[in-house]
Amino acid sequence: MDDFRERLIALLHHSGMSWNTVLQIMKKDPTLQSNIHNESRFCQYNLFPSSTNTITKNIPSFTSIKFENISQQIEQYEKNGIKVITIFDQNYPSLLKEIYQPPWVLFVKGDLSLLEIQPKLAVVGSRQATPYGKNAICLMFPPLVEKGVVIVSGLASGIDTLAHEYAMKYGGKTIAVIAGGLYHIYPKENAGLANEMMNSQLVISEYPPDTKPLRWHFPARNRIISGLSNGTFIIEAKRKSGSLITANYAVNEGREVFSLPGSIFNQNSLGTNDLIKQGAKLVMSSKDILEELRI
Repeated sequence: MDDFRERLIALLHHSGMSWNTVLQIMKKDPTLQSNIHNESRFCQYNLFPSSTNTITKNIPSFTSIKFENISQQIEQYEKNGIKVITIFDQNYPSLLKEIYQPPWVLFVKGDLSLLEIQPKLAVVGSRQATPYGKNAICLMFPPLVEKGVVIVSGLASGIDTLAHEYAMKYGGKTIAVIAGGLYHIYPKENAGLANEMMNSQLVISEYPPDTKPLRWHFPARNRIISGLSNGTFIIEAKRKSGSLITANYAVNEGREVFSLPGSIFNQNSLGTNDLIKQGAKLVMSSKDILEELRI
């Protein structure tokens, strides 16, 4: 591993390191040659307040990770089947590079060839999936899988879980983008599904494997779900659903947005119906998706 990659990956191991902070560090030191685990160096860069107490409050484990230890950690990742891809590597997904704040580093486990397969369709929805949502997946997934569409979702309960499970059931390929690191699958009841996907599909995180999921990780990972995909299909969503965040990311990146219409009496369809009113493509069959993806 070259020094620059190692230092960039090391940087992401510091707790509290934000996307913007990494950007500012790289503007000041493009080759990451400085001893940047030194707090005084960050003060010199004016990236954090000069008070050491404030620094350690913002970056609680700032000096706990040393660059010389990262190679050993990555070797351990390798032994566990985890690969590390930086935004400067050739196998970093090209579509993902186009989004606002693309992840600096991806920690992945499974079939890396799925990153290269096109097209990809993000499929997300309510954690309280109804039989209607499940039946829609059962109806639409076989033609999508037959055409080689890779299903991308977030391994959450409900529609996300069904999307992964039925993609595999019908012989297709699927990618899960998780909140937190690969060693801390959430929800715990999906640990078995995650392990299955790590063996035959692909699981992705922008956080080092030992990172426990935090509340803000969930909306943040939605930009990766839509960013990997040519389009996003919302199956069921309430008006304040996190799935609508994924749809907004897709719109902002100029990607297709598809929405399943539903009953006006079903809370889980109010969000999807609103999307259709706002211009999302109404989906009644897989053909509606395939023609927009030009398959």
